[in-house]
Amino acid sequence: MSDVFQEIVKLRKEGRKGALATIIQVQGSIPSYESSKILVRDDGSIVGTVGGGCVEAEVWSAAQDVMREEKPRRLHFNLNAKPEYDAGLVCGGSLDIFIEPILSTPSLYLFGAGHVSLSISKVASLAGFETIVSDDREAFANSERFPEALETHAGPWEEIFPQLKISELSYIVIATRGHKGDLACLREALKTPARYIGMIGSKRKIIEFSKALDAEGAAPERLEQVHSPVGLAIGALTPEEIAVSVVAEMIAVRRNALASVPSLTYKPKVQQTS
Repeated sequence: MSDVFQEIVKLRKEGRKGALATIIQVQGSIPSYESSKILVRDDGSIVGTVGGGCVEAEVWSAAQDVMREEKPRRLHFNLNAKPEYDAGLVCGGSLDIFIEPILSTPSLYLFGAGHVSLSISKVASLAGFETIVSDDREAFANSERFPEALETHAGPWEEIFPQLKISELSYIVIATRGHKGDLACLREALKTPARYIGMIGSKRKIIEFSKALDAEGAAPERLEQVHSPVGLAIGALTPEEIAVSVVAEMIAVRRNALASVPSLTYKPKVQQTS
């Protein structure tokens, strides 16, 4: 059992996904025991067991959905009704298995440490995101200004990006002090596997940036995934309100209530002007 929990810690440290299945209820005779666990990793490998056979195969399959949807699921197996579940063992009971997602804490990479990012960092931290803040000005990107941030980085954008561990579980919000910084950060962000990329600004701004980056050879499908104007359309005006709209959109993507590819259903968004 300790191996399962050790592997969970390892997965989370590596920023990987998994699904933990636990037998939570047993009636009659089954090929395992209550509280048995199996950990299914994102690469399909497993640790532990819930009895083997068809039950375990079905749990493994359901675990793939749990990892993808990031939502728990409960399965019921009646070995009397389906003898094939016990893989030839003489069993005649039933069992319930609870499968829960194992996820690392999602990371938000904020590029730009101005007043809007200040509010986004606070709201995102409250919502369960680890924030990493970057700016080309050390006076803005520092732990005193962002005490809740896991990390702060200051310097040229092109030098900051290689220092960051951006994964497919990461979220990026670009809100630098000007168009030049936004374009530089968007250029680098598109090269990452980040699940979400948002950029503050008007619709015209993202169109202009897309043309420029397309000419540079950026992948069109990746450009289409940029949320800009960033945030859900809630009529936000103040930095605090914009922060709520941005983090709400991130949560919607995280919980699969909103596709990572922007939908016209949510347009127009906040008409930010920077």
